[in-house]
Amino acid sequence: MSTGTASPSRTRAEIEQPTLRTDRYWVSPLITFVIFLAFIAYATFRAFQNADYYSSPYISPFYSPCISANCKPMPGAGEVHIIGSWWGNLSPALLILIFPLGFRMTCYYYRKAYYRAFWQSPPACAVAEPHGKYSGETRFPLIFQNSHRYFFVAASLFNVILTWDAILGFRNAAGAWGHMGLGTLVLLANATLLWLYTASCHSCRHIMGGRLKHFSKHPVRYKAWTVVSKLNTRHMQLAWASLFGVALTDLYVWLVAANVFTDPKFF
Repeated sequence: MSTGTASPSRTRAEIEQPTLRTDRYWVSPLITFVIFLAFIAYATFRAFQNADYYSSPYISPFYSPCISANCKPMPGAGEVHIIGSWWGNLSPALLILIFPLGFRMTCYYYRKAYYRAFWQSPPACAVAEPHGKYSGETRFPLIFQNSHRYFFVAASLFNVILTWDAILGFRNAAGAWGHMGLGTLVLLANATLLWLYTASCHSCRHIMGGRLKHFSKHPVRYKAWTVVSKLNTRHMQLAWASLFGVALTDLYVWLVAANVFTDPKFF
C-alpha cells in the first residue's frame, strides 16, 4: 500500500532543445531585423538632416506638410505654419514622422514582425522564446499598442496630404499646370501604396464591417467590407511595399534637390 503523494500528470513533452525544427527558421526574422534597422537609421538621418527635401514641385513625404516657419519656401505645397518659429532650427520631420511611424509601429502585422525580429517573442513558430513570462499588451509600454485605431485616422489624413502633393507634381516650377516628370509618377506611386496599405489595415476592415449583426441591412458597408477584406489578405505585402515606397520617394526627392541628377520630364 503506497502512502506517497501522486506525481502531477504531465500534459506536455519536456525537451531541452528550444525547438526541434531543422530548417533555417531564423533567416526570416534576421532579414526583418536588418531591413527595419536600415529604415530606422535612414529615416532618423533624413529627419535630422533638415535639408534637400523640396525640389519644385516635389516634396519629400518625410517633410510634408510644412508645419514650421523655418521650412524651405514651397509655394502651394501645403505650407501650414502651425508651430511658428519657436521650433527653431530643428527639423519639422521630427514631428511629422511621429504619426505615420506610430501607425506602422502599432500595426498588427508589424507587431508580429518586430516582436519576432527584435524581441524574439517568439522568433518563429514552434520555437521557444527566451523570456520567462509574458504579460501580453496589457501593461506599459505595450498597452499603447491599443492606440492603433487613432493612428489609423492620423495616417489617413497624412495620405490625403501626400495625395495632394502628388497632384501638385503636375505643376511646373512656375506653378502652371500641365507638367509631368518622373518625380510625379514617384509621388503618385507612393500615395497609392500608402492608401492600399492603410485600407488593408485590420482597423479599416473593422470600421467597414465591425459591430454589424446583419450585412443585408447595410449593403454599402458590406460592399466596402468585402473590398477591404480582399486587401487585408495582402496586408503584409502592402506593408513592405509601402515602407520601401516612402523611403525611395524621399530618396528620389533628396537626390533631385541635391542636384545629383535632373528629374526627367515627359511634358
